Amino acid sequence: MVVKLDGNTLTANEVDMVANGEKVEIATDAWECVDNSRNVVERILENNHTVYGINTGFGALVNERISLADLAQLQINLIRSHACGLGEPMSKKDTRAMMCVRANSLAKGNSGIQRKVLIQLIEFLNEDIVPVVPRIGSLGASGDLAPLSHVALSLIGEGEVWNGDEIVDTSTALKSKGLIPVELGAKDGLSLINGTAQMCAFLVNAEQRLQNLLVMADLIACTTIEARECSIKPMDPRVQRARPHPGQTKIAERIRGIMENSPIVKMHQNCDRVQDAYSFRCIPQVHGAVLQRLEELMKTLDIEINSATDNPLIFPDLANPGEHEVISQGNFHGEVLALAADSMSHAIFELAHISERRIDQMIDPNRSNLPAFLAANSGLESGMMIVHYSAAAALAEMHGHAMPHSAFSTPTSAGQEDHVSMGATACWNLILATDRLANVLACELLVACEALEYRKEDPASHVMGLYNLVRTVSKPLNGDRSTSSEIQVLSQEISQGGWLARIEAEHGRLIR
Repeated sequence: MVVKLDGNTLTANEVDMVANGEKVEIATDAWECVDNSRNVVERILENNHTVYGINTGFGALVNERISLADLAQLQINLIRSHACGLGEPMSKKDTRAMMCVRANSLAKGNSGIQRKVLIQLIEFLNEDIVPVVPRIGSLGASGDLAPLSHVALSLIGEGEVWNGDEIVDTSTALKSKGLIPVELGAKDGLSLINGTAQMCAFLVNAEQRLQNLLVMADLIACTTIEARECSIKPMDPRVQRARPHPGQTKIAERIRGIMENSPIVKMHQNCDRVQDAYSFRCIPQVHGAVLQRLEELMKTLDIEINSATDNPLIFPDLANPGEHEVISQGNFHGEVLALAADSMSHAIFELAHISERRIDQMIDPNRSNLPAFLAANSGLESGMMIVHYSAAAALAEMHGHAMPHSAFSTPTSAGQEDHVSMGATACWNLILATDRLANVLACELLVACEALEYRKEDPASHVMGLYNLVRTVSKPLNGDRSTSSEIQVLSQEISQGGWLARIEAEHGRLIR
């Protein structure tokens, strides 16, 4: 399969496919849009008009007119000076996603880039030439300038790229692939680096994992419901119709589907327990609110990856050409992405928090009617005591991640760029928060499966399917042991989607 880029129809799933190595091409009908916008740039140069981003300096140097003879050097200088990122390199996967999003934006036909430059970017993706890009440097306004400049630096044959797990000079990689550096013209460099592609790449990464984790969170919660012999009466559809938030309604329906025909639920449906703790009774209300935040993030991301986000933008008017075809504006500003990321980071903290509360409910013998900390020989053994500690420590980190990263702006470029979004920081923060969420849910899953060992009846079929997969990684306790590596593996498995796909294949697809 080849992912076609036209600037309008790219999906986050397709970006993820490209991030994982799928090839790309520019859709045939997109080339006309690319060429039309480039023709506007050429006409401006021929008519000796002064237009920002084409024949002027950048940022606070906007009033500096650049001669025609120096325009190519201007673009090279722009990329070299802006390629000053810091910190650890972005992953190859995130870098490929960033390159894909930028190429799709350029294919929209509002950037004025030369066809050959876009072709070079596509060839890099298809030949798997992945630039080494330091993660830190973007302020989330004026686009992701520093990270994208490292990509652009490789397109012109400079900088460094990955060769497997090693780093080599770009020139060496180009020779091995039979490619040559691309020559930039007016506006080409600015078009390459002035966009929201790094932010989008990070959001795609988080979104793909959260789609799996939120479904798994419901299935893990059901595992705990089974282990604690809780009621599913709060999932009654009448309850949800009385407060019809779509997320709440969907989660309750999903849990009813999972728990249908559960022998444990049937055995205890007429027990004398009046109410369960909030962390069980309010699962639809909490998990549902988080699901709604994810759905909003997905909508925002779908719009953004099909947007033109550089400056200036070009709107070809073939019937009436002129300077009005070029507009300086602010589509590079990442506020909408920053706020979406911050909101999602806060939301998944709440999901992790309620998960940690359910762990506490299982290991406390006063509430669970189970052995203390699920240890067979309490006192001599600690059982799952410190698994709870680890979940609480991960939750503490998530509390930091829940703080808004967009609520801060540093004026730059001599005051010309006086409000920035910090969107790249917010989006990266969401990835880190997602890592910790997986850890907390893995801890709940490990504890819940151990608690199930004390139940005489089998759980619901989907829960049993998950339990069986867990037991391929983590055997029941027969004494104290280190579970660190087991939790790490569980974290990866519930994030990646393979287990969810297998459970659904064997026991039926869950409500989406």
